[in-house]
Amino acid sequence: MVRYFLEGGAFMWPILALFVVGFGFVIERFWTLTRASVNTRKFLSKIKMALDEGGVTAALEECEKTPGPVASIFHAGLSRAGKGIEHVEKAITNAGSLEMAFLERGMVVLSTVIVLAPMLGFTGTVAGMVKAFDDIKKLNDISPSIVAGGISQALLTTLAGLIVAMIIQVFNNYFTSRIDKLIIDMEESSVELIDTLVDLEEKK
Repeated sequence: MVRYFLEGGAFMWPILALFVVGFGFVIERFWTLTRASVNTRKFLSKIKMALDEGGVTAALEECEKTPGPVASIFHAGLSRAGKGIEHVEKAITNAGSLEMAFLERGMVVLSTVIVLAPMLGFTGTVAGMVKAFDDIKKLNDISPSIVAGGISQALLTTLAGLIVAMIIQVFNNYFTSRIDKLIIDMEESSVELIDTLVDLEEKK
């Protein structure tokens, strides 16, 4: 592998740098999204039970003990419960926007790596072909041994760029599906929380 990397020429280094940056964000996204994932049904049941037994204060304490975006938007909404349902809805909407931005942070970097890696590979391909034709021109010889070096460099950079893009693309698709699921959970659970608070107000 090291030999192929060195034979690929100068363009292999920026491709490697892109892979390192991309994989660093992959690890960060894994960590963040794993911590953000909770059993929404179970958490919502705990919140309803807390509201029934100890009111808004108990529900807020339950939110503070639970990590993740759902708990954060619940906390934002419940902290405005005394001001009415409209304030709760507004607080949940604002908190939801912030949590969505947090969940999607770093995804643009992965998308950039996916686009740039093959472009750098193709640029290396062009550079390798130019080198091959320059060698032919200088030596006035079209023998395979002379042309092979430039063509090999061209193929290796293309291969490296495509491999990096494919690896990061797989992770990018996985993270996108995880984020979409989390957003749906946030929206559905927020509606249920508001309905629960409305029911509690009606009982009063």
